[in-house]
Parts: sequence; structure tokens; C-alpha cells
Amino acid sequence: MTGSPEIFEPAQIGGISIRNRIIRSATHEGMADADGAPLESLEKLYVRLARGGVGAIVTGYAAVLPQGRCSFPGMLMMHDDALVPAYRRLVDAVHREGVPLIMQLAHCGSQTRSAVTGMRTAAPSPIRDRFYSEDVPEELTEEGIREIIDAFVAAAARAQAAGFDGVQLHLAHGYLLAQFLSGHTNRRRDRWGGSLENRFRIVSEIMAGIRRRLGEYPVLAKMNGFDGMPGGMRRDEAVKVAMLLESSRCSAVEISSGTIGEGLSIMRGPRVPTDAILAANFKLAAVPGMLKPFMARILPLIGPKSPKPYRSYNLEVASVIRNAVSIPVVVVGGIHVFEDASKAITSGSADFVSMSRPFIIEPAIVRKYQEGRQDSSRCTMCNYCTIMIEKGPLRCWNGRLPQGA
Repeated sequence: MTGSPEIFEPAQIGGISIRNRIIRSATHEGMADADGAPLESLEKLYVRLARGGVGAIVTGYAAVLPQGRCSFPGMLMMHDDALVPAYRRLVDAVHREGVPLIMQLAHCGSQTRSAVTGMRTAAPSPIRDRFYSEDVPEELTEEGIREIIDAFVAAAARAQAAGFDGVQLHLAHGYLLAQFLSGHTNRRRDRWGGSLENRFRIVSEIMAGIRRRLGEYPVLAKMNGFDGMPGGMRRDEAVKVAMLLESSRCSAVEISSGTIGEGLSIMRGPRVPTDAILAANFKLAAVPGMLKPFMARILPLIGPKSPKPYRSYNLEVASVIRNAVSIPVVVVGGIHVFEDASKAITSGSADFVSMSRPFIIEPAIVRKYQEGRQDSSRCTMCNYCTIMIEKGPLRCWNGRLPQGA
């Protein structure tokens, strides 16, 4: 195995002490009860990750309001003080293993379904989502925006009360805060739209509210370095967003890319997971059995393709952002080979690397890297885990569904 030991040295991110520079990136686990409280299965998963050598864990996204919960089952919630004791137990279990735990906070905006939430979807502008396309979202009013800002601040306070080492604001992948940042989804002509500074305003006010209430409590942000939507996020604008985050006293930024509406742009892979899509996707699950063989043939032809490259695909933009800001930069996306992870650090392209899919198949992959037992993940990037989360809790399917699934 090649690579520098620097990646395994203790480091600080946003004032949080961690034992190495490899982070478990936020991954929706589907392991919460109906109220959004973590289940015992989530605690067991996080303890396995902690014992497996990971430097820090970012939770799957937790909704700050019921309207903002996702359409997948088992989403974490942080909208109610009554949830704090359950999260405190979760945090304590992870802390006993010597690993910090960071809660990702989110609002899904138009990337959810009214049929699931029981509420009309909401967004900066009334633009139908390309993937969910259930209805035209309601354009948020000033009062609605203020409610969301307050909800993020209150959720961060609950996370602190529960003992989380920090929070991460989800500004990526086309969810609500990303919708405000993107010129594709934000067509407003008031002070919440137009210029980048106006589109960033909701984030700056969330940051200001957290700082007023919680002082220097660590607040990280996950953001897109680019996406493929017309009028969406591009590298030059992403650099400015990162600079605005730093000016808002954000503790660190994690660089990702893509939106749900682009298909497999976030979680890339060599082929379209057709059978998983037919089994789990809410639009296709009801297709009559006699038509599924036909759909299986045409989906790879008409469905969205996964862009290349498949490895370290956000590293270039992360490097540009790292040169523009002084806060730590984390890079995620296709980092499945230990040498790639190590070079991202030693080259100065990023301060930390984070991974998602490699930890699904191998929770102890960091320890295997550190002990020299393995130099790459066994993940094949089949993306069944990404698709099948619509049906149940997170797991590795390794490119094969059980018969009858």
C-alpha cells in the first residue's frame, strides 16, 4: 500500500478533535422511528463505524420541520425538543468509542412528496422538481422563510443539547438551501433571489442565528461545487459560496456535486441499476409485472446516465475552493481507493476526505487501510444502496436483489 501516514494523524475540523482525516459522510440510513428518533439499529451502525477506525461521523440528514422531511422511510427528525433524550443516548454511545458525531440538518424543499408528508411541498420558486414532479411547489413567503430559518437554528440548539459535536447544514444535492443558492430553482425578484448574495441570504441568516444563540458551536456546511442543471451551480459561483460561508463564520465546508434530478450524478457508477429502480422507485414500482422485462430493456436507453469520471470526481473543484478559503475543506465523491484519499491530503487539494458507499459495505474500512490489509473498497458502485433506500433501511446489496424483490 502506498500513501502518506498524514491521513491517519489527529486533526481539527471546526474546533472538533478527530483521530484521522477520514470522515463518514452523511448517508440516509432509514433507521428512525415514526417520530424521527434514532432506532437501536442506528446506534449499532454508528458504533461499528467508530470501532472501524473512522475519524468522525456525520449523521444522515435530519429534517428541521415536518414539511421538509424526505419521502424515504425512516428519516431522522430534529424538529421537537422531545427528541433530544433519544439523540443523547446515541451520541453517548458513539462518544464512548472516542469518535465525534455531527448532525446534518436539512429541509428537502420540493425534493419530497406531499403524499408522504401530508403537506404541500415548498421551494424558493414554484418550479416542478424534475425527479419527484408530484406537484408545483408553493413559493415560500417571507413568513415561511423566517419559519425555516428559525427551525434550523432551533434544530442546531437541540443538537448541542443532545451532545453532538457540531452540525452540518445541507446546502447540496438540490435540497431546499441548495434550491435557494441555485439560479435554476431560485427565480425570485425580492431580497431572497437575484444576486448570489441575495440567494445566499437564507444561509447567512441561519448562520447568524446559530452564532447568536450557540456562540462558537461548530457549524459545517455541505455544498455543491457544481451541478448539471441549466442555470445551476458552477465552479466560479461555488467558490464565492464557500467564501460567503467563511465570512458567515462557518467552521468547514464539504464539497460534493449534483442534484437528485440529474439521476446518478451524485452517486456515480458504471451502469444503471435497472432492476433496483424497477423494484423500488415510487414511479415505477407499480408497473405491471408483464411490462417489467420491457421496462428493464428500455430504461438503460432512456434513463439518465452516470457521468464520468467515477473516481475523485469532486477533487478538482475542492482544490480550487481550498485555495480560496482558510477554513478546512472536506472532499467527498468516488474516493474508494486509499491512494486517492491519501493524495487528496498530501497534494493540498483538501484537508479531509469523506466517504459514503465504502462505509456501507465495510464499516471497518479505515482500520483495514491503516493496518495495510486493504488498499481499496470492495464497493462496485452498483448504487443499489442508493435506490433501495426508498424501500427500507440502508444496506449493501452488492448488485444483487433477492428473488421477488
